[in-house]
Amino acid sequence: MPSIQIKDVPPEAHTVLRARAAEAGQSLQEYLWARLVRDAATPTMAEALRRVESTLSTEIPVAEVVSVIRAQRDRR
Repeated sequence: MPSIQIKDVPPEAHTVLRARAAEAGQSLQEYLWARLVRDAATPTMAEALRRVESTLSTEIPVAEVVSVIRAQRDRR
């Protein structure tokens, strides 16, 4: 299994993450591993839009539909 090493983590962030791991009853490595796996399993908005766009049989790109909907919401 591949490994990831992160250097130069700000001390404040390290302290907070260690505390959160302890609160969850996990080591820092277990805590961060779970967070990374969960993050990788959650599609980004761009990935979700591409997935939806690839399944639609319309000539209007999903990004354009989203843009129109957002513009309508902003007018309210």
